[in-house]
Amino acid sequence: MTDPIANLTALIRCASVTPADNGALSALEAMLEPLGFTVDQVAFEAAGTPTINNLYARLGSDGPHLMFAGHTDVVPPGNEADWSHPPFDAAIDDGMLFGRGAVDMKGGIACFVAAIARHISAHGSPPGSISLLITGDEEGPAINGTTKVLAWAADRGEKWDGCIVGEPTNPNALGDMIKIGRRGSLSGTLTVSGVQGHAAYPHLADNPVRALLPMLESLISPPFDEGTDAFPATNLELTTVDVGNPARNVIPAQASAAFNVRFNDTWSTESLKAEIEQRLESAAADTRFRPGRNKADYELSWRDPASPVFLTRDEQLIETLAGAVEARTGKWPELSTTGGTSDARFIKDYCPVVEFGLVGQTMHMVDERTALTDLENLTGIYEEFLQRWFAP
Repeated sequence: MTDPIANLTALIRCASVTPADNGALSALEAMLEPLGFTVDQVAFEAAGTPTINNLYARLGSDGPHLMFAGHTDVVPPGNEADWSHPPFDAAIDDGMLFGRGAVDMKGGIACFVAAIARHISAHGSPPGSISLLITGDEEGPAINGTTKVLAWAADRGEKWDGCIVGEPTNPNALGDMIKIGRRGSLSGTLTVSGVQGHAAYPHLADNPVRALLPMLESLISPPFDEGTDAFPATNLELTTVDVGNPARNVIPAQASAAFNVRFNDTWSTESLKAEIEQRLESAAADTRFRPGRNKADYELSWRDPASPVFLTRDEQLIETLAGAVEARTGKWPELSTTGGTSDARFIKDYCPVVEFGLVGQTMHMVDERTALTDLENLTGIYEEFLQRWFAP
């Protein structure tokens, strides 16, 4: 268990494409039990979603209590013929370990297990507790995974003092970046209704595309904000515009557009929804492209659940991890809130949480891979963190 390469090889060879487990959690359990962990595999289900296997393991019974969180599920490999090496073989070539999940994020799990094993070998069991919360639902709908395991564990009396999520946070080199928060994410769909008709007789119809244009413009301009000290500016992206009209001479009856907003701590989910609703309501009365028409007939629907914005302010957790990174790499990492969402958005409701893992340049790509030196160095960083976190 002290070798992160061996640990990662065992995990990659379990083809755990979400929502399938294919033995990945049992492989992890086999690594943890010899180290003294009590391991529970728990499954959760909900209507319309796949049943998901998850793992919760704990070593120790006292505080401080550190959680390491992550996921063993991976995205599909795509066309396996495009890979230099089969995606679930964990092949090593020219100092790189290839495989789906190598960086996102079986590599982080493998390194953390190796760090624990080395810490126990050098110092014995820590004067506190370590737990691992590993889901099989991070790359899926994220309904039957981390959020339900947290509630299940909390009902059993589990409390945590801090958490590291082992996502691949580093953009270029190990030690570049620790994630100390995440922007919120909010998605919606706007549907405008009109009156279908012949394109040669527009006065008999009402083209919903003409109404949609100023409404979309209102979502893009003006900017929602200029950013904050910890976050970049809130950004809305139109992700699709659909009419579904195969005929060139027919005015459609409906037009729709979907959008996603990544927002900073200027907004809550509720206040951002209210701002978007106000913009659309005003723009619906804009008849520049529909002279003589009434306010547009539209419907706005929100895709739930939205992901809230959060920022970790726990200096002990952040400084201890950053110090461990500096001790092993010689550089102080950037403290960032960039990127998408992760399961840290659920964990922040239970304890302070930060994210740090491997270099993420090849995550979700063909030939996903990590350098063997990065596996060794990340193990060293986690080991240094454990020593500092549990120092008397």
